[in-house]
Amino acid sequence: MEKNDDKDPDHNDKSIIEEKADVVSDAHPPDESDGNSKENVDVGNAETEHNPEDNVESQGEEIQQTLESLSEELDQLLSSLSLHKEEHKDDNTEEKEKGDQEDDDYFQIPQFVGKFLDLLEDKLSKYDSGEPKTVWYQDQEEVSSLLEAVDRVSNLMRLLLNTKSCLDHHEPLINHAGSIQQRAMAFLEDEFRILLEESVIKETTDDTGSQRKSTEDAVVSQDNDQVTAPEPGDQEIEYPGYSEDVVALLRKIAEKMKAGGYGWECREVYLVGRRNILMRTLKQDCEFEKVSIDEVQKMSWGELEREIPIWTKTFKNCSSLFFPGEVKLAEKIFPGDEGSLFCIVAHGLTIQFLGFAEAVAMTKRSTEKLFKILDIYETLRDSFPPMEELFPEELRSELRNEVTSVRSRLGESAINIFSDLENSIKSDSSKTPVPGGAVHPLTRYTMNYLKYSCEYKDTLEQVFKSHSKMEQEEEEVPANNSACSAFASQLMRIMDLLDGNMEAKSKLYKDIPLSCIFMMNNGRYIVQKIKGSAEIHEVMGDTWCRRRSSELRNYHKSNQRETWGNLLGFLGHEGLMHNGKIVKPNLKERFKSFNATFDEIHKTQTTWVINDEQLQSELRVSITAVMIPAYRAFMARFGQYLDPGRQTEKYVKYQPEDIEDLIDELFDGNTSSSSTATAKRRT
Repeated sequence: MEKNDDKDPDHNDKSIIEEKADVVSDAHPPDESDGNSKENVDVGNAETEHNPEDNVESQGEEIQQTLESLSEELDQLLSSLSLHKEEHKDDNTEEKEKGDQEDDDYFQIPQFVGKFLDLLEDKLSKYDSGEPKTVWYQDQEEVSSLLEAVDRVSNLMRLLLNTKSCLDHHEPLINHAGSIQQRAMAFLEDEFRILLEESVIKETTDDTGSQRKSTEDAVVSQDNDQVTAPEPGDQEIEYPGYSEDVVALLRKIAEKMKAGGYGWECREVYLVGRRNILMRTLKQDCEFEKVSIDEVQKMSWGELEREIPIWTKTFKNCSSLFFPGEVKLAEKIFPGDEGSLFCIVAHGLTIQFLGFAEAVAMTKRSTEKLFKILDIYETLRDSFPPMEELFPEELRSELRNEVTSVRSRLGESAINIFSDLENSIKSDSSKTPVPGGAVHPLTRYTMNYLKYSCEYKDTLEQVFKSHSKMEQEEEEVPANNSACSAFASQLMRIMDLLDGNMEAKSKLYKDIPLSCIFMMNNGRYIVQKIKGSAEIHEVMGDTWCRRRSSELRNYHKSNQRETWGNLLGFLGHEGLMHNGKIVKPNLKERFKSFNATFDEIHKTQTTWVINDEQLQSELRVSITAVMIPAYRAFMARFGQYLDPGRQTEKYVKYQPEDIEDLIDELFDGNTSSSSTATAKRRT
């Protein structure tokens, strides 16, 4: 890990702590003319000057040993001075009011206190400017030594500042100790920030989809030697991705800074760092970036359609992973204060999430937006309750009200979009028939839309129940289904509108059989869509499907009667015999009329379209079953009365097999097959 030493000397090198006021506002800084200032320490009424050469050239191990040795002495001194103050507090009131009270409260500070401060300052200088740069927390003993030394300085400052006589007699020492404490706290603040921002162990996904940990972003020294971050597999690393060692060190630093009166500064570093890390994580893992309500309003639907899945993924991950991880981290580093810290980190982001959802609900309505709006609605419904529990009670009510308001807007928007679908069916009054009687585009669009809508059936039922303002729903529920939900009622109303629209469009065809083909095509498409979707079939029910299938059979019969009934009339016996003899002119005319009529039917109906292969096959089979036996019987009865050769070839244009082959060409929508009937004649 490298700390940034290339800071602007006028501003950037000042941390939160370095910008804090001096411990004693009127104190004079120690003389630094010799480059390694040492404070004169007041012992009684005399001042003993420290030798600036003492221990400066000591090696790291010797400094630590000396510092440890002095630490024991300082602990004993602080303990005895604290006891002295407690005993002094117990003096009777009269003694406390005497004029020489300050002398009674006065105590001497030994010379080793100043030396202890000097050695600590040397250690901090070594960390800041030593070559190679020292990563102090690689060594647990070094960690303990430094943090305990800082703690002792904080205790010393607290004792000195709370004793009036010390303020009067030991001002140089207080200034020196305060300067060292401020420098130590600035150092800890900087290290806290670096640890927080750079020691995250990332989780990545390998080719098999399993999670593995990466320590490439762990804190390293200047020569890239890895520190005590655990190797992958050493321990379970969850978001936010700090090892237990790092979390423990962060907590210790926070405790020492708080004990020294710098808790606020530590919290600020934590808040700024975690906010930045969280936003960076959301961008890396979810591609999420903040957008304002105005920006959402200006987005095209294509842009918004890409943003909404990112929003839903981010919100779900925050609810299940990122926000719980932030709470746990704050609890470990700042126990007892995790609620307020988490709120500061996460509350603004949560409001941003809700602002985006509300902005989407406020965009111009269009039918294609329904499903993305429902995605947002479901995300808030399912993922907000666990997220809500992470916030303290005083914020839950505010957030709950915001979510309720946003969901209401989204629900009303979804209902209005369904109303727009109704209106689009009502207003579709195109007068151009679909070529060949094929499935109308409105039928395709509406059924695919409803099929997809029914994948959100439970959500839509909840939306219509909770947010619908249409009072007529209850009145329009089908009589045979009193328990029908508001959404099911809406769905059936749309189906009725579609039926009416298709019925009106069928009348645009002048040919009744083609009108029947059009209704069969659209009806069959609707039934197959409903049967192919368990969700929409559950809403419409078996009774509705049976009724629609019955209507299709009626159209089938009408088509067959109108088209093939006339052709069968030419195969009857009436008018072909007189006094027991065949009337050949009538027979020849009958064959000619049959051929011409069949050619016209073939020419026309090969251009018609049956979209559903099964329906196409059913129609061909039913026509064959009617026509071929009748034609075969007619040929067997009367074909022999035509003279063989030229006469037979002229009037008997098709054999039964030819008729069967040509029937199999019907309803292909083939506009180039008008002349194939003659070409396929068998000889």
